[in-house]
Amino acid sequence: MNFDQANDATIAAAYQEEVASPTSPGPFEKGNSPPGGSPAGEESLEARLERLGRQRPEVFRSLWAEMGFVFSISMSQVLSEYFVSGFTVILPTLVKDLDIPAASSTWPASAFSLTVASFLLIFGRAADMFGGYPVYVAGMLWLTIWSLIAGFSTNEIMLNFCRALQGLGPAAFLPSSVMVLGSIYRPGPRKNLVFSIYGASAPLGFFVGIFFAGVTGEYTSWGWYFWIGAILAGITALTAYITIPSDIQEKRDAPSKVKMDWLGGMLIVSGLILFTFAVIDSSHAPQQWKTPYIYTLFIVGSLLLFAAAYVEAWVVTQPLFPASLFKVPCMPALVVALFFTYGSLGVFLLYATFYMENVMGASPLQVVAWYVPMAMGGCIIATVGGFVLHLLPGTILIIISGISWIVAPLLFAIAPQGALYWAYIFPAMICATVGIDITFNVANIFITTSLPRKQQGLAGAVIMLLLHLGIAIMLGFADIVNTYTLPSLGMRRSYHAVFWFEVACASAALVILILFVKIKKAESELTVDERAELESSGGTSLEDRVVSRPT
Repeated sequence: MNFDQANDATIAAAYQEEVASPTSPGPFEKGNSPPGGSPAGEESLEARLERLGRQRPEVFRSLWAEMGFVFSISMSQVLSEYFVSGFTVILPTLVKDLDIPAASSTWPASAFSLTVASFLLIFGRAADMFGGYPVYVAGMLWLTIWSLIAGFSTNEIMLNFCRALQGLGPAAFLPSSVMVLGSIYRPGPRKNLVFSIYGASAPLGFFVGIFFAGVTGEYTSWGWYFWIGAILAGITALTAYITIPSDIQEKRDAPSKVKMDWLGGMLIVSGLILFTFAVIDSSHAPQQWKTPYIYTLFIVGSLLLFAAAYVEAWVVTQPLFPASLFKVPCMPALVVALFFTYGSLGVFLLYATFYMENVMGASPLQVVAWYVPMAMGGCIIATVGGFVLHLLPGTILIIISGISWIVAPLLFAIAPQGALYWAYIFPAMICATVGIDITFNVANIFITTSLPRKQQGLAGAVIMLLLHLGIAIMLGFADIVNTYTLPSLGMRRSYHAVFWFEVACASAALVILILFVKIKKAESELTVDERAELESSGGTSLEDRVVSRPT
């Protein structure tokens, strides 16, 4: 089944007709009937856009078909979070069972996010080339296979290898999931609701991950954590194959073909891997930053990233990071702010778990229980947000979330010895879920709505790149803070130093959001493609055309 572009085509045809015959009754005026049979005299252009922004896309024959699709896509968030959050809970058990040295204990956790971040742009471009449907299903199958194998790991090398290869699955299905959602749903309340459900799946996946990690760590073998993930991924791959509309033919028939930027891709991937490796491993190297291989890899990685920036800007014709992305108003500032915000998320999730286990003495199942407010609150806030995103300016929402994201680590940073759960941990979990879920939803809707249909794969890649690259790099710097302060401050106060570092990151993000980012309400409106077509064919803005329409 191909994507049904009936809504876009209908509106575009209407605009063309109006531009061609400005003295005749317009397509939205009395005497003409829009799809559905209602008299056009009762429906203005704005009302029609609002209606199209609320109705079910015609590609879905029933509400049940749409629900199956939303489930399949939302599971991408559940599974990617499952293999991040739960792994931190079973990591102490893995370190002991597989005899992993303390200096290498962060690598099994970091390898997954590093691989995801490094290959997102490559798979985002592949989705723009071949379609989001095949890339999504293939990525889910890949995750199923390597999750199954990871459960049989017998040593550190095998575990790291499997974790790195696991990351290629989310690197494929995360950008393609955003691409498919952005392509099917036009701007409006229905898109807001679906993206909110998609965002709510992240805290749900986070909780599912720590729940099964806690249960398997307490009652059975840690291998079952990976095998349960493999079962969930296999079920998702099957439902995705059945329920996601195929866009393969649409990409084959596209008049302008998208090509892979191999040169830029190789430079970006190698640069990110070397740069991030140096940051993450620096705190555990024999001489830390003075270790030759650390500063060598850091310099080489940085040079490769600078070379990638030059290639993307001036050499290749179809760059993975086109300059048009940064011409969208507020986009450069938003990208920087999201990098700090998502990096804060990674630090919070890992070190909050360490603090509750190592300082407060919580068992794995108790940690699961203490994270319940964050998971449940995230589901509620993200879903409710779908009903208000078109009512409140995005700027107000992200400022609220930015303040919340400062308070969450601050409560951990000032927690005294013997701190009570209800006085510090519970409100921190509530603030954390307010901070990340609102930011994730507003940013996703803004970025996907700001880019044309042919760049929805890029939109998904940028969103997920900021998320996982921010997590990987900021976790590396947090580990540096922890390592350098541990001898002098002790474990508890060293963790406090890490949380103060997170407060600084979140504060920097909030300052950028307040000063440089302005996002309007997520209302029903024209897509980027429709606006471009209207302006190129009519030579006048939409507002002028609507006002000057003869009666």
